[in-house]
Amino acid sequence: MARTDPTRIVGRWREGFALDFHVVSSMYVGDDEFGHPRFDTKRSELGELLYRLKYQSDVSAIREIALAASEFVQGWNKNVEAIVPIPPTRAGRAHQPVLLVSKALGGALGLPVFEDALIKVRETPELKDVFDYNERLNLLDGAFSVEPSQVRGLRLLLLDDLYRSGATMNAAASALYDQGGAADVYALALTRTRRRG
Repeated sequence: MARTDPTRIVGRWREGFALDFHVVSSMYVGDDEFGHPRFDTKRSELGELLYRLKYQSDVSAIREIALAASEFVQGWNKNVEAIVPIPPTRAGRAHQPVLLVSKALGGALGLPVFEDALIKVRETPELKDVFDYNERLNLLDGAFSVEPSQVRGLRLLLLDDLYRSGATMNAAASALYDQGGAADVYALALTRTRRRG
């Protein structure tokens, strides 16, 4: 099973954690023949598994990711009643990592996965290159809608693959509370980025 090093993440949720950093180190090693920078990147075990799933479509990584996440959630012991995955930014991807891991995690924990409780109602650009938190919040304003009949009064585990600034998870948690009437939202990110400079 992949080792984890959980760190607390703060936001609109009751309590939240990221299981590990995504990248441990990244060193510039020069430019390629086209002038693009190249890096020697070392990822955490969980970061490497997530990278394989997300960018190499290696679905064999799901089991290990879900196993590490389920061990943490069982030890966290928050008595969540359902898992709500963050909707994908790129809908056309053949394998949606967060949904696949959510289903595997739900199976391991015996919890339902409400994949349609939180939906994206407005297209947003990928936020990986948007570093200003307020700009991220503006881009996410009104992006999510919640089906209250699925989440009202429940304790929910909100799951995402990568935590950068918290803007996406905050927007989603706010929608679950404000539109959905969730009793509690607990946030779990599989990995998180390191702070810049």
